[in-house]
Amino acid sequence: MSNHQSGCSCSSCDAISISKAEKDLHVTISENSRREFLKRSSRLGMGLGIGGGMIGLPTAASALENEESAYKENAMANNKAVQNGKATKITLLHTADIHSQLLTHDEFFMENGKSVFKKRGGFATLKSMINTLRNQNRSNTLVIDGGDCFQGSGVASMTQGQAIVPLMNNIGYDIMLPGNWEVVYGKEMMMKDMFAYDGVKVCANMYHNTKDDLNGDLIFPPYFIKHIAGIKIGFIGYNDPLTPKRQSPAYSEGIRFAQPELNVAKYIKILKEYEKCEMVFLLTHLGLAQQVGLANLSEVKGVDYILGADTHERVRTPIEAKHTKVTEPGAFGSFISRMDIVVENGVLKDHVYQLLDVDPSIYKEDEEMKRLVDTARAPFKKELDRVIGKTKTPLMRYYVIETPMDNFITDAIMWKFKPDIALSNGFRFCPPLIPDTNTGEANITMDFLWNMLPVNSEAKRGTITGKQLWDWMEKELQNAFAKDPAKRFGGWVVRFKGMKVNFTIGNENGKRVNSIMIGDAPIDMQKEYTFVACERDGDPDTTICRVDNVKAPTRLGFTLHSVIEEYLKTNSPIAPTLEGRCIATDAPNTLLTQLMGVGYEFR
Repeated sequence: MSNHQSGCSCSSCDAISISKAEKDLHVTISENSRREFLKRSSRLGMGLGIGGGMIGLPTAASALENEESAYKENAMANNKAVQNGKATKITLLHTADIHSQLLTHDEFFMENGKSVFKKRGGFATLKSMINTLRNQNRSNTLVIDGGDCFQGSGVASMTQGQAIVPLMNNIGYDIMLPGNWEVVYGKEMMMKDMFAYDGVKVCANMYHNTKDDLNGDLIFPPYFIKHIAGIKIGFIGYNDPLTPKRQSPAYSEGIRFAQPELNVAKYIKILKEYEKCEMVFLLTHLGLAQQVGLANLSEVKGVDYILGADTHERVRTPIEAKHTKVTEPGAFGSFISRMDIVVENGVLKDHVYQLLDVDPSIYKEDEEMKRLVDTARAPFKKELDRVIGKTKTPLMRYYVIETPMDNFITDAIMWKFKPDIALSNGFRFCPPLIPDTNTGEANITMDFLWNMLPVNSEAKRGTITGKQLWDWMEKELQNAFAKDPAKRFGGWVVRFKGMKVNFTIGNENGKRVNSIMIGDAPIDMQKEYTFVACERDGDPDTTICRVDNVKAPTRLGFTLHSVIEEYLKTNSPIAPTLEGRCIATDAPNTLLTQLMGVGYEFR
């Protein structure tokens, strides 16, 4: 736990000027003050449409006989205060990056250096597990989601996220953070979806950027405070400030993002000095490297944990940084992080953290949720279940440098348009698809295609010089591996076909690329090359896949979905593998994380 508890006196906090309105802010955001908060929101610069208030208790699932196998309390069971019955326990259950994965799916693990696949997740299993864990400590459990929830599947895309909201409400989340993909349907739809959640919303760095009287106001409350088990705990929310660059720029129109370090110390001071919170958590959607970078900044002194999200990392032991600890709970509804905090007579005594699998062999699917999922899928079921091809090899996206899934996508682009180079963004969403052990094949459905490419963008062609291509590749590698975590974009290395790149992660910015081959020849800096990638809404016409100043930009009249379908009609079954299209001299082609040197391992 952080050494920086209530009664904060650090110099960074003392230097902060807090207005009287901000000193009073804790009163208006505290639980059970929703009505008063809304009345005063305009004076405090908070904007309209702010949700809040505590939700009712969700329907309890029946406890499973073998639930103890899902969570063993380890050190918590040995705590003397727990043993003698004098202590109260607070439980935090945290999910993130669910990406609208409604059904149980294949999930990837590394065990003893080998790839292993198991069935995990699904909303019906997730609800059953959350209810089981919540029932172990019902009055003192909070359920939290860290964002990227209503994007990533066909049902989500076809309903602009609306079909996912009732499912999350049925689980009964208490606190919700918007993620970088929450903007995918535009600002207005983001607000409608987020405000339809029953849980409290928090985000301290997303502002209205408009020409009306909302301009400059926060879109969501910056923090939430809960009086629980005899103490107060506070949660401050932050979304990725690089969202307008990572996503198509049009998605974030009307929103201004700010760096967390600009106001986090102010809010920590409010929570510690005025609310007298015994614990303060940052609920963030920044990516693991950026979250560890933030945890090393003096502005976050007083924070006990950063509950992170975005890079789909599975933090099984909290990462110790200079000023606080960082966790992240995996993705796709396959995992829940659980933190138990022991409180005795209003004093914090202990806490234990674990990352738990959402395992359908342990938790029986919740019948009510199964019906809700079936209802959400029903209008689209025939189309989503349509088989468009087969694969003989696993389609997966977990590798940072090159993935079979994106080799498949760029293979299709190259086959259809025959440019010199085919490009695909370094997306992370989409669970794996694993061939059946009996048939040796797996069906690729339209549902899976939507998982791979939730935004059905149009293909676009352009021409650039070898020098432009080289410089762009350096920029993309900087986005993925910048030594300053705040400069990392999120997302993995861009994917491609038609060229081979050799690079060194550890080199300085602008000096990572060692060589590029276009076809069978070394790159010619003066020569012009054609490439095809997807269009991004809001980019200048001469920008394609973050490549600027492209000559002869041309929309090709085909969406990527149509290209994939056409490719599979001719080439199915496919069998994409790692081919060495992109090679790092100082990392394996199966690299699973951007974050190295802190003792973290993805598994």
